Amino acid sequence: MKWLTAGGAAAALAVGAATILGTGWRGLLLLLAFLVSGSLLTRGGGRRNARQVLANGGVAAVAALLGSWPAFAGAVAAAAADTWATEIGARSPTPPRLITSGAPVPPGANGGITWLGTAGGVLGAAVIAGLAWLLGPRGGGPGSTHPGGLAAVVAGAGVLGMLVDSLLGATLQGPEDKWLDNDAVNLAMTLAGAGLAAAGWRACC
Repeated sequence: MKWLTAGGAAAALAVGAATILGTGWRGLLLLLAFLVSGSLLTRGGGRRNARQVLANGGVAAVAALLGSWPAFAGAVAAAAADTWATEIGARSPTPPRLITSGAPVPPGANGGITWLGTAGGVLGAAVIAGLAWLLGPRGGGPGSTHPGGLAAVVAGAGVLGMLVDSLLGATLQGPEDKWLDNDAVNLAMTLAGAGLAAAGWRACC
């Protein structure tokens, strides 16, 4: 697989197996939507290793095994939002600015955001949220007593997870990965997306 190393492929299979066990084919389709869209958007980023795969998909796999569709979808939405924001933001005609201060930073700097990248991230979260609503089990899909509720919750969790990623990048990751490396930040981001989606679903629906 051109997108994964051997270890990355093994980790992806493990994440996929956990997803199928916990959510069936619906979860697998949602996961594939993220993986394929992210890989198509990525240019020259190299192949993902096992640590990178688990950082982006490990939380979703655990949520799937625990039987929480909102948490699973929220983790996937956060990962998609971050990936779309990064790849689309790289095409921004204006330089990124640090999320905490608004100061201009070089492209690719930790915590740097652009309007184009942010819009791309929102779109990525919305796509996953819409699919989560369509594919979701009873109570979360078409015909639910809360029409669109799951989609709104998952989209919001995905966008907030993306912002958590940028905030951690600007504050704890730093230019030399002093406190957290990129994989740890991604893990925290997906955990935030999962937790926010689960909490939001309980609160509203």
